[in-house]
Amino acid sequence: MNTAKPSNAFIAASWFALLAGMAAFIIGLWNAQMALNEKGYYFTVLMYGLFSGISLQKSVRDQLEGIPVTGIYYGLSWFSTILAIALLTVGLWNATLLLSEKGFYAMAFLLSLFGAIAVQKNTRDAKTTAAPEAESTFHN
Repeated sequence: MNTAKPSNAFIAASWFALLAGMAAFIIGLWNAQMALNEKGYYFTVLMYGLFSGISLQKSVRDQLEGIPVTGIYYGLSWFSTILAIALLTVGLWNATLLLSEKGFYAMAFLLSLFGAIAVQKNTRDAKTTAAPEAESTFHN
């Protein structure tokens, strides 16, 4: 697969989206009037969502490039990403928060998820275009 190196502007925008989304979500949790275990739940869902989103992007990209990906890993990547979004949705649906707070957490989560996927894609594209001969030995 022939991939172009991502532009510096897109790399910067991706990192900004990831960091801004994570910072907003975490600062919102820090200032929230909720029990510590509830804050822990939302933080864990954020971290799980970011990891699963990156894993999904990697497995989809591997398949597109002809790199073997087991069906179970591919399926688990999709399942984990959908589960993280569902867990956040159910948690916010049942939370005793203002509707504006629920929307804030949902948007910060989705911004973080987009940013994490874009940063992973940019990292892989940069590695692929920087060293095409190393493509067969290193996969991000």
